[in-house]
Amino acid sequence: RETLQIVRKMVEEGQAQAIMGNHEFNALAYATPDGRGGWLREHKPEKIEQHAQTQKQIAVSYPEEWQDWLQWFASLPLFLELDGLRAVHAAWCDESVAAFGNVGSLDSAVLHGIMDRGGSLYGNKEILLNGVELDLPPGYFFSDKSGFQRDKIRVRWWEKLGSEGVCTYRQAVFPDSQTVPDLAIPVGHEGLAGYPAEAPPVFFGHYWLPADRPPAPLKPNVACLDYSVAKGGKLTAYRWDGEQTLKVEKFVTAGTAASRK
Repeated sequence: RETLQIVRKMVEEGQAQAIMGNHEFNALAYATPDGRGGWLREHKPEKIEQHAQTQKQIAVSYPEEWQDWLQWFASLPLFLELDGLRAVHAAWCDESVAAFGNVGSLDSAVLHGIMDRGGSLYGNKEILLNGVELDLPPGYFFSDKSGFQRDKIRVRWWEKLGSEGVCTYRQAVFPDSQTVPDLAIPVGHEGLAGYPAEAPPVFFGHYWLPADRPPAPLKPNVACLDYSVAKGGKLTAYRWDGEQTLKVEKFVTAGTAASRK
């Protein structure tokens, strides 16, 4: 709740801009009826657990305030394309950005459209807010940070997948994982051309990079700023002054109490 208050005040006072993340979107879908007696984000055990602390800390204790937060979430853009700079929560894809070019506030009708898994907006929302995913071979799985077993991996969407670039599942997964099989990705399943070197620098979060990993660009014009501050890591930023090639020395961090012990 305090984090939300800090960020919103900065935005409203013109000191910052904010974008939609998967957690804000999930909160909206979790709170929006699907019109069939359920919710756009199902209230099944896994999802209830994921939302439990938010419900406890804000929705139950401050119900009217929570409705106001949901309206604010709905006003957040899914990406920013500024003068020479891009920002997105998980993955930049020109096609996905274009798909949301005319979408404004995510009111109930828009949310219903996005959550229609048969429509084009759902897949594009997944790319922007959750990243590009690749199915693992049958019988293999990946354990995420919460211990859930998944049969898909999030991949290095800024890299070219295929014979001329990343070509195994272990090379493709992001962050690195030794439990992902070091097997070749079948021809025709790659589907990624990479982020162009001439494109504006792009910044994103989402991936919970290891707290002990020194901040650095992933490519000359690509940077992740999520270094697991909620898991004892560091709050990480980049001071951008218009450069096309990002520099290691321009990453700025602030440690948490846990990380200083």
